[in-house]
Amino acid sequence: MGATYFLGRFVLTPLARGLYRPHLEGRELVPKTGPVIFASNHLSFIDSIAIPVAAPRPVHFLAKASYFDGPGMKGWASREFFTAIGAIPVQRGAGQAALDALDQQRMLLEQGSAVALYPEGTRSLDGRLYKGRTGVAFLALQTGAPVVPVGLIGTDKVMPVGAKRPALRPRATIRFGAPLHLGHHGPATSGRARRLATDDIMAAIHALSGQELAGAYNEVPAHTPIERIKQVLPHERR
Repeated sequence: MGATYFLGRFVLTPLARGLYRPHLEGRELVPKTGPVIFASNHLSFIDSIAIPVAAPRPVHFLAKASYFDGPGMKGWASREFFTAIGAIPVQRGAGQAALDALDQQRMLLEQGSAVALYPEGTRSLDGRLYKGRTGVAFLALQTGAPVVPVGLIGTDKVMPVGAKRPALRPRATIRFGAPLHLGHHGPATSGRARRLATDDIMAAIHALSGQELAGAYNEVPAHTPIERIKQVLPHERR
């Protein structure tokens, strides 16, 4: 990740912990070496900063490519900030873009790195925990990497939707759970194995976050008739 990342790791991380004083639990459960997938609930934009700040080892996550290619001084500041916290640019979307994102994460894991993902797919705007999509389980079963569940509490209060910057109060809680080894469910090519592994991951996240269960997928609003039909038809949410 270069000098910018390591500067961020050793300067921004302790600074953020000192300013925002998050409650950190279960850090000793996180494997210190080897590939790891952090699977977390998702309440706020700040979640992707909170996890790298709280984790006892470097963590990478995917961020919109637009954060890295903006013009001028503002674009430079955005690019340096997201690089400093371990973000990796990716084109968001379905189809090939989603597969490319999985490939990037797989390569990081094969290098022994840690990555963070949100099985719900997008932020929960009502605070409930939504059903998990199977992409995280696919990655875990494909690479053999253990999954560390993460429960975020209060990050939506620290930085609600629409806020320009995080508030110094209230304090958020970041809870790390024991690593999940999911290979007993079967191979990554099995839809049943992916679903069962995903359900295990979401149950562990729920135990840490204590959120009300939504019992549904957190779908992005459909804008066309075809998108609405796709959401109604049975399909595997990756």
